Amino acid sequence: MGSIRLEQLSKSFGEHAVIPSIDLEINDGEFVVFVGPSGCGKSTLLRLIAGLEDASGGRILIDGKDETATPPAQRGLAMVFQSYALYPHMSVRSNIGFPLKMAKMDPAEIVRKVEDAARILNLGDYLDRKPGQLSGGQRQRVAIGRAIVRSPRCFLFDEPLSNLDAALRVAMRLEITELHHKLGATSIYVTHDQVEAMTMADKIVVLNKGRIEQVGSPLDLYRRPANIFVAGFIGSPKMNLISGRTATDEGAHTIGIRPEHLTLSTETGHWKGKVTVAEHLGSDTFLHVDVPGIGTLTTRTGGDVPVRHGDEVFVTPEPGHLHKFNEKGLAL
Repeated sequence: MGSIRLEQLSKSFGEHAVIPSIDLEINDGEFVVFVGPSGCGKSTLLRLIAGLEDASGGRILIDGKDETATPPAQRGLAMVFQSYALYPHMSVRSNIGFPLKMAKMDPAEIVRKVEDAARILNLGDYLDRKPGQLSGGQRQRVAIGRAIVRSPRCFLFDEPLSNLDAALRVAMRLEITELHHKLGATSIYVTHDQVEAMTMADKIVVLNKGRIEQVGSPLDLYRRPANIFVAGFIGSPKMNLISGRTATDEGAHTIGIRPEHLTLSTETGHWKGKVTVAEHLGSDTFLHVDVPGIGTLTTRTGGDVPVRHGDEVFVTPEPGHLHKFNEKGLAL
């Protein structure tokens, strides 16, 4: 079991409220991602759940029991940090088994658990190496292995991939997702990268200034953002947001249209503009089109579109894909 419920949970440093008040339900076995810009409170929220920060108010319930005042080591949670925090003088085997040794577990049971974790993480050939002999991705797998052997009720990941290069990030993202499916344990994952959130999560929690803006599945947030903040944060490239007369004509304060929902033509269309930047990525092309009276719109088209900087083009929003927001930024 690994269900977690937060009830009016808050955290303040002096008079500064980092997290004013949060209510959140995390179901057993879910992969939940906290996402938001730097300073939004996502890591602080994770540390509150872990017990590494004291709550200023509210409750943290784990499997229905109030654990708000329970010490971190007694919560049955395992945390994987941004830094690997491995002991350089120890072998991979000793690093993975260290928390079990500290718990005075039977040595034979430690060997079994370490070898099981190594098999799951494809570390069997590296058990006798030192961390300095491993790649960044392998070291992060060792850190995850150290968490696995504890058989926690929930895994807590605090931006575990941010120290890796782009290729390794993608590979480790897939490995962590596959690991979640193998183990079936509840996982909470903190990241500022909305691509990681979209590709890994069962449920995304979008945070902004310590408050929850929206909770839902990746596609729910993508298709039905609750407000302008979520609309602009979820999706890459970002949603085009248009205000002024163009939005007023649609009965809204602001309208939004995603780049892939703008049809491109060199002959006719709704809005006429000039291409300022053309990003040819192979499978896709992102065109940034300056439209008089509206501003720059980003379109997403096929990779072989024959359009270059300075070309005049027409863009047309696809029917049924227009998002409308009121003056408070809330979806209509």
